[in-house]
Amino acid sequence: MSRIKKQKPFHSVLDRFLENVATQPQKSFIVFEGSSYTYREADRESNRLARALQEHAGLKEGDTVALFAGNEPHFVWTWLAVTKLGCTASLLNCNIRSKSLLHCFSCCGAKVLVAAADLRGAVEEVLPTLNQQGVRVFILSEECDVEGIESLLDKIQQASDQPLSPQLRANVTLKSPALYIYTSGTTGLPKAAVINHDRLWMTAFIHTISGVRPDDIIYIYLPLYHSAGFLMGLCGAIDKGITVVLRRKFSASQFWNDCRKYNVTVIQYIGEIMRYLCNTPKKDVDRDHKVRLAMGNGIRADTWEEFLQRFGNISIIECYGATEGNAGFVNYIGKIGAIGKENFLHKMGYKYKLIRYDTEKEEPVRDARGFCIDVPKGETGLFVVKIGEKTPFIGYAKNTQQTEKKKLRDVFVKGDLYFNSGDLLKIDNEGFVFFQDRIGDTFRWKGENVATTEVADHLLMVDCIEEANVYGVKVPGHEGRIGMAALKLKENMDFDSKATYQHVKNFLPSYARPRFIRIQNSLVVTGTFKQMKVKLGEEGFNPALISDPLFFLEDSEGYVPMTQEMYSAIAEGRNRL
Repeated sequence: MSRIKKQKPFHSVLDRFLENVATQPQKSFIVFEGSSYTYREADRESNRLARALQEHAGLKEGDTVALFAGNEPHFVWTWLAVTKLGCTASLLNCNIRSKSLLHCFSCCGAKVLVAAADLRGAVEEVLPTLNQQGVRVFILSEECDVEGIESLLDKIQQASDQPLSPQLRANVTLKSPALYIYTSGTTGLPKAAVINHDRLWMTAFIHTISGVRPDDIIYIYLPLYHSAGFLMGLCGAIDKGITVVLRRKFSASQFWNDCRKYNVTVIQYIGEIMRYLCNTPKKDVDRDHKVRLAMGNGIRADTWEEFLQRFGNISIIECYGATEGNAGFVNYIGKIGAIGKENFLHKMGYKYKLIRYDTEKEEPVRDARGFCIDVPKGETGLFVVKIGEKTPFIGYAKNTQQTEKKKLRDVFVKGDLYFNSGDLLKIDNEGFVFFQDRIGDTFRWKGENVATTEVADHLLMVDCIEEANVYGVKVPGHEGRIGMAALKLKENMDFDSKATYQHVKNFLPSYARPRFIRIQNSLVVTGTFKQMKVKLGEEGFNPALISDPLFFLEDSEGYVPMTQEMYSAIAEGRNRL
C-alpha cells in the first residue's frame, strides 16, 4: 500500500488493469456463458462505452453514473468506462424496485443511469421521477421506443475503441470516491457507502494475503453490486492479472461442473453457499476439480469441516469486514471457525477494541466515569475501531445522520472517536477472532442484509395490519437469521394471508420476505417505545412454545398456518429454507 501511495501520478486499479492490457493483451480476462474476452478486448469495449457516454451523456470528471445491472460483461465494461472518464460508479442492487430504487439513485447524486436490457421494466416504473430530475437514462440495448430512455448498444458500436487520455482523470487521487456500494440500513432504506480508491486497493490485496497466484482462475457468481463480488473478487483479480469466470447467479447443481469446465482454481463464498454445496447429493466426482483456494466470509465451523471432508484439501481463507468499515480480519492460518487472527503488525496499524455491550438496552456499557469497558480475552464484546488517519471512516453519501450513528464518542478518553461495527466478536487466548452476533435492526439472510424497518414499512401498507415488528430468528443448520414479523391486526379484522403474501412478493426481494408471521394482541415495547426484538427473536417460531397464531410462507402457496409438523421438518433440515 505504501508503494501505491508513493506513486506519482496516482496509480489506480484501472491503471493496474491497463498494465495487464499492455503486458498480457491476449490473456482471457472475462469468461461468460461460453464467450471469452481478453484483457485487450475488455479495454477496447470499455473505450467504446466511455466515448459513447462522453458524447451522448456529456460526462466529465467528477460526475457520478448509476449502474443498474446483474452479473454480465457489460457491468465490467461500464465500470471501466466510467473510471476512464474520471467518474464515480454507483452500483445499484438489481433486486431493488420503486421507492428503494429512487432512494438509492438520489443518494449518490448521479446524472446518468445505465441499465441492463432485462431491467427495463424496473426503470420504466421510476422513469417519470428520473425525467423530472433531469437524469439521462440509457439502456444496454440496440433500440428503445420508450420516451425518456435512450438505447446505448447502437451508440457503443459506432464509437471509436482508441485509448482515452489519462488527462480525463488527472485530478483523481487515492482519497477520491471510486464507487458507491449500498448497504442495508436500520433506517429501512439502503445507505450508499463511499468507497474511495484507497479502500478499493486495500480490499483487492486480500488476493495477495490469501496466496492467489498469477496463473489462477477465479469463479465469481456473487453479485458484482456487492463489495464481496466487486472489491474482493473483480478488483483483486485485476490486481493479480488473472482470469475471471463470471456467472449471472449461483447454482449449487452447476457449481462444480463450472469449476471443472473452466479449470477454476479459486472460488469465493459466503457461508450459505458452502452449506448449499454440502447439501447437494454426493457424487463420485466431488473431489475431481482444481479448486485449491476459497476466500470469503460467514462459514460456520460445522459446514467448514464437512466441506473439507467432502470436497478435498482446499485452503479456506475466512475474512471479516464491513463494506463501510475501517478495519477487518483475515484468518490466514485456516483455523476452522475463526474469522481472523490477531498479530502485532495488525495491532500496530489498527487501534481496535472489544467493549462490553448491553443487548437489551442496545448500547455499550459505561463505567462510573462514563467510559466504555474493555472485555477480557475469551469474552464477547462489541467490535469498535478508532477513527484516524490509517483507519478513516468515510461514512454514507448524503446521510449525515446514519454516518453519525456509526460513530462512538468518548470511548476510553474524552474526545476520542471510534467506528461502531455493530458486530459482537470474541478473541481467544491464542488471538483467534470469532464472530458471535450482529446487533441492531439489521439481520443477515442468504448473504444479504435485511433492514427490519424497510420490511415493516411494507407490511404496514397491507390493509389488515396495524403494527409490525420485524426481526431475525435463528434456524437450526442455517447461517444468519431468517425474517419473522410480529403483527398487530386492525380492530375487527382477520389476517389476510393472500393480500400479505401478494404485497411482500411484489415489493420485497425473496431474502427479505418474512418467512414466519406471529399475530399478537399487542406488540411489546421498551420504556422508550422501542420495539422489543431480542426476546421475540429468542422465542423463535415453535408452535409448541408460542400460543399466538403462527403462519409460515410456503413458496408456492403463500402464508399458511404453522403446524408442529412443519416446525419439526424445518428444525430437522427436511424442509430447506
